[in-house]
Amino acid sequence: MQEKGQESSMAVTDSSENLISFLEEAGLHKKDFAEMIGVTLSYVYSLIDKTVPFSTRTTTLERIAVVMDIQPEDFPEYKISEEPRLIDPGTQFLKDKQKEMGMSNLELIKKFPRKKRVEIVDLWRGALPLPLDWNHLYSICEILEISAEEIYPYWEARMQQYMILGGIDVISNAQLINSMFDGAKSYLKV
Repeated sequence: MQEKGQESSMAVTDSSENLISFLEEAGLHKKDFAEMIGVTLSYVYSLIDKTVPFSTRTTTLERIAVVMDIQPEDFPEYKISEEPRLIDPGTQFLKDKQKEMGMSNLELIKKFPRKKRVEIVDLWRGALPLPLDWNHLYSICEILEISAEEIYPYWEARMQQYMILGGIDVISNAQLINSMFDGAKSYLKV
């Protein structure tokens, strides 16, 4: 029978070992991984150092889980986040298309410029809503081979949500909002 301290040490080793195996199997450089999860290279080295306890930071564990295509609960160190998780139908649509393509999260993340990768990870983990910026959203769609017609309804719903949160009465301003969206559809050729 193991003592409580030994169980904790074993969990640390398991998480570190799993991360080491993932990085090796994926052929992913530690510096690239650090950029994807929004930490420094030295922090990644502390994650794989079996003599140091594995991270317990919820955000970090969730980001690592997204990159590894696993659930954060797979890490014994993970504590359920107090931060609300967004349930966004548009983001779910993007994830479903990714699955249909058979593309891993890592393959998807690598298709973005380095400075955008952590943002994609945060979008996938439910920390960010569907982007309002059409160009940014459409850059994700191009990678996932999604047409403007397919993503537009999700973008429009997100824009309406944004306007409501900003204090716009969408009922009394319905004609103005409909005209605005008609103009957007015409401009985007949707």
